[in-house]
Amino acid sequence: MLTIDFITVDCRNPMLLAEFWCEMLDWEVGGQDDESAWIEPRNKDLVVSPRILFYKNPDTKLVKNRLHFDLRPDHQQLEVERALALGATRANIGQTGEESWIVMADPEGNEFCILREP
Repeated sequence: MLTIDFITVDCRNPMLLAEFWCEMLDWEVGGQDDESAWIEPRNKDLVVSPRILFYKNPDTKLVKNRLHFDLRPDHQQLEVERALALGATRANIGQTGEESWIVMADPEGNEFCILREP
């Protein structure tokens, strides 16, 4: 049997992204070293997703991510505003404006989507 332990994101500053995503997801830093930091849910009894590892990489991000997070909020616009206050930016990857999701980028430019409310 296999399970996904980590989703790994290359980045220049692992702790910067770990702290950003902890705030976005209400998770906590699970550990760190010179090359990486990882985050995990605060409530270990409710673990339903893999941890996220941010791994130091000096390369500059040049193109759209091939993998990204889709976040389902209770209130889309409030989460967009919160993400912006935490250091995210709006990202344009060719949207038409008719989408039900809003494309954002974390502090290192990694795209993620905030979906419409359920």
